[in-house]
Amino acid sequence: MKTLLPSDRAAVVGVIDPDAYAANTYTTGWISMSAFQSIMACIMAGDLGASATVDAKIEQATDDSGSDAKDVAGAAITQLTKAGSDDNKQAVINCNAEDLDLANDFTHARLSVTVATAACDVGAVVLGFDPRYGPASDSDLASVDEIVAL
Repeated sequence: MKTLLPSDRAAVVGVIDPDAYAANTYTTGWISMSAFQSIMACIMAGDLGASATVDAKIEQATDDSGSDAKDVAGAAITQLTKAGSDDNKQAVINCNAEDLDLANDFTHARLSVTVATAACDVGAVVLGFDPRYGPASDSDLASVDEIVAL
């Protein structure tokens, strides 16, 4: 008997749509950590341009407009590089709500991906896990078009 679907535990709460991106920094929207126990960011690098690098990290803020934004300590990947043969690789960052600077009222997180030196194919998805209230799918981004359950 199926009583709990994976989509009841995990929601799509942030995305960087897969595309060929020029050297720049790309971010998801701010995610309220009051809704989830944790988030997991999956970064996907496709073909990296000549001498290209890709960095990714979780940032935190005190509200959904990004006030007082700063990095979450330790929540960054090892740089993906063309020289390191990192074409078509993935990296994952886990972040729990208690990893934020709670003492200073940091309540929101987002993923930041920086492409440097040359254009790269990159995409990312951030999943929110174990919602504090209701099924996780209630918090999916509006861009989530369909959930199929068997």
